[in-house]
Amino acid sequence: MRYEIIGKNGFVATEAIKAYVVKKLDKIVNMFDVRVIDTVRVVLRVYKEYSKVEVTIPAPYIILRSEVRDADMYAAIDKSVDKLTAQIRRHKSKIRHHFERRGQEVFSTEFNLEAMDKEVKARQLVKSKKFSIKPMTVEDAIAQMELSGHDFFIFLDEKTNNPQIVYAREDGDYAVIEATPEIYK
Repeated sequence: MRYEIIGKNGFVATEAIKAYVVKKLDKIVNMFDVRVIDTVRVVLRVYKEYSKVEVTIPAPYIILRSEVRDADMYAAIDKSVDKLTAQIRRHKSKIRHHFERRGQEVFSTEFNLEAMDKEVKARQLVKSKKFSIKPMTVEDAIAQMELSGHDFFIFLDEKTNNPQIVYAREDGDYAVIEATPEIYK
């Protein structure tokens, strides 16, 4: 298990911050079987008014991710752990299903799924939309997104015909998520 703790925007992570990150995120990592998670990436940034913590935990079939801002770096780290825990609570059955379909165990033996079940509040789907997606360039998708007034737009890449999502970032720039089909064995 490896932690990648990176400081950006001139921030240098001290040993105390690194130890705090590892201590807090071990709670998340220990929920899973030891073979599931091998890397945790943490990016720490400091801005004038706030600190930002981005945590990415890639695992087979899932990626856990949180991005949190707070005036205090330690509080942002705590909120990131809370956000990741909430994601696991909300999606535990989906996560388990993906792994069990492939004959793998996802949660550690110490992880008490029944106790977590009692804490989960019911959520329900309140809206569903259908629309057709068309092949286009990223530039065309950004224009369509701006015209629609949304902060994301789904389209097919003009060259590969794979689905992609363009979205507006908080810093005012745009980003693209490229999806490629994965064939399961």
